[in-house]
Amino acid sequence: QVHVVESGGGLVQPGGSLRLSCVASGRTFSSYGMGWFRQAPGAEREFVAAITWSGARTYYADSVKGRFTISRDNAKNTLYLQMNSLKPEDTAVYYCNTDVIYDSGSAYSFGSWGQGTQVTVSS
Repeated sequence: QVHVVESGGGLVQPGGSLRLSCVASGRTFSSYGMGWFRQAPGAEREFVAAITWSGARTYYADSVKGRFTISRDNAKNTLYLQMNSLKPEDTAVYYCNTDVIYDSGSAYSFGSWGQGTQVTVSS
């Protein structure tokens, strides 16, 4: 059984930065593309960023492009999301998914979800 744990969320002022982490266990971490999604109150879960199994390719939602960076360390079974220049509209619960495919402008999630980590951007 795959176990996923996200961490690194918190309260930050607009313009600030946070780094989220996602540790996955129970499967061969390096064999799958992975991704980050987020869900704001009253909204559907939306795609944020994805990365291929090797880390060679990354994909971003237009709303975060140029501000967020996704990366992975397969040796540590860990996925990261560096978030800079945060805006109030980035406030959401951020989730990691362990099996994500990005194709033709859309991200498809097939793997396990963690419990999420809350990011709040507010002055």
